[in-house]
Amino acid sequence: MISACILIRTERGRFQDVAKKLKQIKEVRRAFPVLGRFDIVAEVEAADNKRLGRAILKANRMAGIVFTETLPQVEGS
Repeated sequence: MISACILIRTERGRFQDVAKKLKQIKEVRRAFPVLGRFDIVAEVEAADNKRLGRAILKANRMAGIVFTETLPQVEGS
């Protein structure tokens, strides 16, 4: 399995709605509101890079999202 965190900034007042919709994406394990520069953190997990990429793109295109930053997991040495 491969995983990533997506840091998400939403339109004003839309964070709860967006978090609920993110949870409907199969690969999203958790999506929760946070304080700071971003409004939501979503944890995504998939079997391979292709599926992970599709899930991230699906989230990025979601209505109410203004900006995202994706932090992919790296393997340690």
